[in-house]
Amino acid sequence: MNIDILTLFPGMFDETLNTSILRRARERGTLNVSVRDIRAYSADKHRRTDDCPFGGGAGMVMTPQPVFDAMRDIGGGRRLIYMSPRGRLLDGSLAQELGREENLLILCGHYEGMDQRVLDHFAFEEISIGDYILTGGELPAMVLIDAVVRLLPGVLGNESAHAEESIYSGLLEYPQYTRPATFEFDAAGAHGSSPADASGQGRIVLPVPEVLLSGNHREIRLWNFRRSLELTADLRPDLFRRFADAQFREDAETDAGPSKTQLTKEEKRILEDVMRRYAGAQPANP
Repeated sequence: MNIDILTLFPGMFDETLNTSILRRARERGTLNVSVRDIRAYSADKHRRTDDCPFGGGAGMVMTPQPVFDAMRDIGGGRRLIYMSPRGRLLDGSLAQELGREENLLILCGHYEGMDQRVLDHFAFEEISIGDYILTGGELPAMVLIDAVVRLLPGVLGNESAHAEESIYSGLLEYPQYTRPATFEFDAAGAHGSSPADASGQGRIVLPVPEVLLSGNHREIRLWNFRRSLELTADLRPDLFRRFADAQFREDAETDAGPSKTQLTKEEKRILEDVMRRYAGAQPANP
């Protein structure tokens, strides 16, 4: 994947692009990123890139000339994205959609935004990371890049890793544990400690759930599934309802082929049990 970034602050991307998964993706040639400074294209002798808005109003607006010249220098053949709070919300589905593109160009606004003629002339697609305002489009651009690149083949190493993660599976991810199997900590003066946590002489003893140590892969899989359901119903009931609705629709559509989310009989029983416990998260059409 090739990504061009137009920004007034190219240095903001240095650490992000040279750390962790994004760095490895670049080293392997899976990701190529070109960060361009919009100021370098300004025809103003002081390299100004903003001016007062017509019609009045607070703040400054980025001028069209530098961006037009930058776009001419870069050329076409790219999906054009402008990071904007008024745009389409970035979610898992959109990240997967963008991950199928070969070439992206991300324009980062600043101040009060971009002269509308830039967005209209080049038909930029506006994308938001949430209903709040940031100082500029650089941080949202980093979020988008990370969300998209980690979906590219070979980036995570395990091809199924992202499919099992929160959101992409339709459920929040189940709890994760690692060594030691039993963690002990001196409770004396520990923040948040309580007698219920302590075992022995002032020590907190926190074991891993026994099922995860059993070696019984079937039981572990079902435990993970139950915990994912419970966490989703508790923290994101909207996702839980969507997931449950999808399962009932698949049951009703007898002519439909197998689904990637099709449940086993055991998993369906667990889903029904969790639905009874979280009555408020019942699907719309059980």
